[in-house]
Amino acid sequence: MHARMQNPVMVVPAAMQALQTLAASIRKSGVPERTLELVNLRASQINGCSACVDIHPRLAKKAGETDERLFAVAAWRESPYFSDAERAALALGEALTRLSDRADAVSDEVWTEATRHYDEAALAALVIAIATINVWNRLNVAVRQPAGAWKP
Repeated sequence: MHARMQNPVMVVPAAMQALQTLAASIRKSGVPERTLELVNLRASQINGCSACVDIHPRLAKKAGETDERLFAVAAWRESPYFSDAERAALALGEALTRLSDRADAVSDEVWTEATRHYDEAALAALVIAIATINVWNRLNVAVRQPAGAWKP
């Protein structure tokens, strides 16, 4: 499988720099790296981004994530492996990824649960992280970025 073109961030290097700067700011937020990678993986599964579904488990493993939890992230609601804070982050990630699935995309219930586990700075970073993975997913899906092209 080959990409339709170079990834847009390779064609527009300032965009890559901006996304990397954004990612660096998120990592300083206090949200655990493992949580961020679980959310990245789940959004990428929803969006069908093979490149991100390939890379984010690798990054999660580097952050200390277990295979057991990575295998279960697609069914996190029915899995006993996740904390309440991780569940809140995954629910928020799904809601922000599936904006058009319902009129009230991010329900008060989802938002309130997230606020129970994350302070304002961490919640802001989580929202930015979810938006960012959705940007990456859309870039990769548009050009059909093959899985395995980028290895961390």
